[in-house]
Amino acid sequence: MDIKRSILLVALAVVAYLMVLQWNQDYGQAALPAATSQTQSSMAALPESPSTAVEGNHEDVPAVASQQQASIVAPAVPSSQLIRVRTDVLDVAIDPRGGDIVELNLPKYPRRQDHPEVPFQLFERSSERTYEAQSGLIGDGPDKASGRPQYSSEKSEYQLAEGQDQLVVDLKYSADGINYVKRFTFDRGQYDLAVRYLIDNQSDKPWTGYLFGQLKRDSSADPSSSTATGTATYLGAALWTKDEPYTKVSMGDMDDKNLRETVQGGWIAWLQHYFVTAWIPQTDDTNLVQTRKDSQGNYIIGFTGPAVSVAPGAQGETGATLYAGPKSQEKLEELSPGLRLTVDYGILWFIAQPIFWLLENIHALLGNWGWSIIVLTIIIKLAFFPLSAASYKSMARMRAVSPKMQALKEQHGDDRQKLSQAMMELYKKEKINPLGGCLPIIVQMPVFLALYWVLLESVEMRQAPWMFWITDLSIKDPFFILPIIMGVTMFIQQQLNPTPPDPMQAKVMKLLPIIFTFFFLWFPAGLVLYWVVNNVLSIAQQWYITRQIEGAKTA
Repeated sequence: MDIKRSILLVALAVVAYLMVLQWNQDYGQAALPAATSQTQSSMAALPESPSTAVEGNHEDVPAVASQQQASIVAPAVPSSQLIRVRTDVLDVAIDPRGGDIVELNLPKYPRRQDHPEVPFQLFERSSERTYEAQSGLIGDGPDKASGRPQYSSEKSEYQLAEGQDQLVVDLKYSADGINYVKRFTFDRGQYDLAVRYLIDNQSDKPWTGYLFGQLKRDSSADPSSSTATGTATYLGAALWTKDEPYTKVSMGDMDDKNLRETVQGGWIAWLQHYFVTAWIPQTDDTNLVQTRKDSQGNYIIGFTGPAVSVAPGAQGETGATLYAGPKSQEKLEELSPGLRLTVDYGILWFIAQPIFWLLENIHALLGNWGWSIIVLTIIIKLAFFPLSAASYKSMARMRAVSPKMQALKEQHGDDRQKLSQAMMELYKKEKINPLGGCLPIIVQMPVFLALYWVLLESVEMRQAPWMFWITDLSIKDPFFILPIIMGVTMFIQQQLNPTPPDPMQAKVMKLLPIIFTFFFLWFPAGLVLYWVVNNVLSIAQQWYITRQIEGAKTA
């Protein structure tokens, strides 16, 4: 009968495993863009703006800094043809109407590993999603409530040539005797680009304008957030202030009220999983930072710079930096103070930052993030070795006196008070700390949680392979082999621990390996790898200490 039941349980486990594998194959991967061919269009074919975008009028132009109103209605009718700019790391589409960046792809970051030809799309203007980087000149500038300027360019397509380090794209517009040049400067290998306005005042009147830069996004889901981890990272805006170097402004905050704050320098950003977009004004400028929500339901965070004046017959210039790319901490720190905090490790950042630094340096030597995690685990285990040893000695002593504890239970029967007193006397006599076995887990939990956010937030882990079937350490194991191994090691480790005196507690402890295995099915493979290696090292350490103490008892 026992054999039949065992066979049935094994069969059910196999069927459940196969069902989970099939579910993961059907629903566990990010969806590819619907129009892959358009994303990979040739240089000869330019994408057209969707007709649905033409129908909506958006409040794209902010108020002049001296005004109290939040925005001015500005019908923004997109052009039928976009200007395409390609570098080694960016594939950008600029709308001549306003000169906004309405599409941005990242060729170095594929949407999915199995389709490296499909880049991740950061900016998008379509019926599915709206996410744009907008900029302009208000006041006497060409961006008016009656409509945004229609720029012209020498070419409709620009390509950073082989051996060329910089690409300059000029958009031109003239009105009322003022000649404007909106200049985009792209550098090889860089995700930040300079957006500058050159103003040539050929009129007989002085000119005064205000630069604005803003990020507009709808409330659609984060396309870079992996469904494989089952965890949602922060999707929303953030900004820098003198008092708070990193302040989140969620969509809910924008629903409640509009933010208006005066900031010198700083930055405004929109965050999503692994990627960030930020406008970085000049450090000496005093800007009005504001958030609002337009009539189409889009969320906008932006800045408006100080007044720029150009006398008749003179020239003027203003501009800002736009970053659109991965959350590279080193690069973000170079661009502006506090911008690296957009790699949000949560409340345990003070633990996560050193862990990432150590992991990054190990990776510089090994060149593989999986082996780097293993070496990091060994280092952490060595750091906690004295504490773990003391805890394992306490558990080994408790295991050694298990027969005495069983005798006390038989002696006192159902009298729990006398049983508790007798057990405390036994613990005192044998120098056992009944809570000592919990210390390693309690101490490791902050490290475990900090490493979880390091693996979840660090773009370096995105699509980083280890070996064999583990091709992406930032998502769950596709075959759930590591979680199963983790559950087995947890079960083995449990056998080395003393059996809890309470029968109900003992049953719960037996279920823990199964419960944790289920939870770990959805954790990033890198995190499960850390826990597996940690368990194996703990088993070896605990087995050695237990053998020593039990040998000393029998000697």
